[in-house]
Amino acid sequence: MAVTFPDLSAPGATNPTKGPSHARVLNASGGAARTVGLVLVGVLVFGVVGGATAVTRLTGNIDTAGMTALGSDRPEVVLPKDPNAGTPLNIVVMGSDSRDGDNGGLAGGGEMGARSDTTLVMHISGDRSRVEMVSIPRDSTVDVPSCTTEEGATTAELYGTKFNAAFSQGVQAGGGVADGALCTVKTIESLTGVFMDGFIVVDFAGFSSMIDAVGGVEVCVEEAIYSEKANHLSLEPGTHLLKGVKALDYARARTGQGLGDGSDLGRIGRQQEVMASLARKVLSQEVLTNPSKTLGFLNAVTGSLTMNEELASIDGLAGLAYSMRNVRPDTITFMTVPNVYDPNNAANVVWTDEATTLWDNVKHDRPLDYDPAAASASPSASPSAGGTDGEGAAGENDTETGTETGTDAGAGTPEPAPSSTVIKQAGEEAFTGADTTKVCG
Repeated sequence: MAVTFPDLSAPGATNPTKGPSHARVLNASGGAARTVGLVLVGVLVFGVVGGATAVTRLTGNIDTAGMTALGSDRPEVVLPKDPNAGTPLNIVVMGSDSRDGDNGGLAGGGEMGARSDTTLVMHISGDRSRVEMVSIPRDSTVDVPSCTTEEGATTAELYGTKFNAAFSQGVQAGGGVADGALCTVKTIESLTGVFMDGFIVVDFAGFSSMIDAVGGVEVCVEEAIYSEKANHLSLEPGTHLLKGVKALDYARARTGQGLGDGSDLGRIGRQQEVMASLARKVLSQEVLTNPSKTLGFLNAVTGSLTMNEELASIDGLAGLAYSMRNVRPDTITFMTVPNVYDPNNAANVVWTDEATTLWDNVKHDRPLDYDPAAASASPSASPSAGGTDGEGAAGENDTETGTETGTDAGAGTPEPAPSSTVIKQAGEEAFTGADTTKVCG
């Protein structure tokens, strides 16, 4: 029998505190961040209008009842609060190639097990004006520290190995995807000196479902592509609307015709383009004004996730979604950790000195392109709108009144800024969701 909830879009309505039922959660120990809410709203929706209402309906077939009969003499509406208002957030996002369950038919062959060939750090600025997605090449030569699994087992330290060995090491020792995620988070913190507030692992089925929920994403193919290992992916030059499975194949393809040198770096560029296209689609009026697509997307992202418990909680979702409601494609930046080929192993890369500056900017909540040298030469230059370390962030909620300061509380989603006419090279340089990375036709 379906459960009946009140229509939460009505003024004065309150939210249930039960979290999403489909997401697999991990009760993380230690100093994890306070609740961020349904993290994929932060990853890809970035403040979807009505997100808090939609999330309460993700438990399955739920009937709703209107509340108009209560009349207009109702309590004052209190705007949702972001529990981390003014505080930057760093979340590790991983794509898992587990062959279990629904993923088996999407994997396109390969060994059984679970690895993470896609890892990025999502930085949400303290003032909620920027979302920055930093891809970490899986073939980075790194040292992996000893990690502890959920059950208390420990792994050996690894030296001069590929970055994605951290995930495999955790899975092998603990037996679960969450163990791989924990080891990856610890490795990133060791390499960067940046505190990570949480993690999410998205599997093949989840990614495919997200794309299908919004009707597919557009990609530009400059030359004919054929990849036998990516389920025989075949694309002619031009603009293509890719649905779930084919979009997944495109994002995963590494070797074959029209895919460059077959390195992971080229694949990262295509993955970033797919994510940028998905962000544009989700933030478009086509999705935002379509409750069915919005709910379908949120339903999809909760269906195939593994995340730490703080991120899975619903408590902070409304506040996070509301405080990020003005994020647009041009305020979402994608880039790859600066690197060069490893002189001791041509199949790997090593991070450059520029990577140190990048992670220092992330740590101190500065834009990724912030130049400390230029700033020191110009004392009046401000590193970010919200101030270093997120202090004085605009849009921060007033903790006493529950109203927002610094922005128009009634503002809707603004029109996206015009796209740049400069062609950016995805995977090789930073670009935003409004930039041009390829030219078709």
